[in-house]
Amino acid sequence: MHGIRTSATMWRAQLAYLEEAGVPAVAVDLPGHGTRMDEDFTLHEALHTIDAAVRGAAERGPVLLVGHSMGGLLSLAYAGGEDPPPVSALVAASCTTLPQGAALRTYRLLAGALDALPDRGTWLAERLLTATIPEDTRADFGAGGYAFDAQDPALRSLSTLDLTSAVSRIRVPLWFVNGQFDQLRIQESLFRRLAPHAELIVVPRSTHLVTAMRPRAFNAVLGLALAVVRERS
Repeated sequence: MHGIRTSATMWRAQLAYLEEAGVPAVAVDLPGHGTRMDEDFTLHEALHTIDAAVRGAAERGPVLLVGHSMGGLLSLAYAGGEDPPPVSALVAASCTTLPQGAALRTYRLLAGALDALPDRGTWLAERLLTATIPEDTRADFGAGGYAFDAQDPALRSLSTLDLTSAVSRIRVPLWFVNGQFDQLRIQESLFRRLAPHAELIVVPRSTHLVTAMRPRAFNAVLGLALAVVRERS
């Protein structure tokens, strides 16, 4: 499950790794993003999209759910629902912050400032990607287009999630994965208290975009999670 503004294309390096390993995998576009950019983002449709993908995969075997940033928060909310879905394990990347309060207001303010630029901040985003992301994965975040119009509705929707309750209900193997310099690490300790059985993996020399900045390291985490799923199946 991809992050805000981006799309399923952000997972190209991971999909290639899983294909080579012989593991069936699917990356979906959430409403308002990628191939669904003409749709409105709603929390109900986002969670329905995750549920449809998970239940389709569960027909073929145990499911490892993987989410980044917004997709990670949504995946935590989904996996921690009162009626547990058919998820065997979860990797939640770059999402150990509750999308509420001052942090959310600051993020929305910055996003609004970028959106007000003549190119809606695209030039700056591309410069940041050029400076931080390896060339072979650099284009993946923007390949499906940037979902500028979905950003603020998505942020407002995320603020309504009861993540503290959801995370505390998760009983399947769970990994929190953060880049060393990820700005959303600020509540790592809270998330670890909510899910004491979870493992925290901090990837050195990486930012929020850990899947593309250190794809081999992130793929190693997927390999670990898959091994655990196989062992428990």
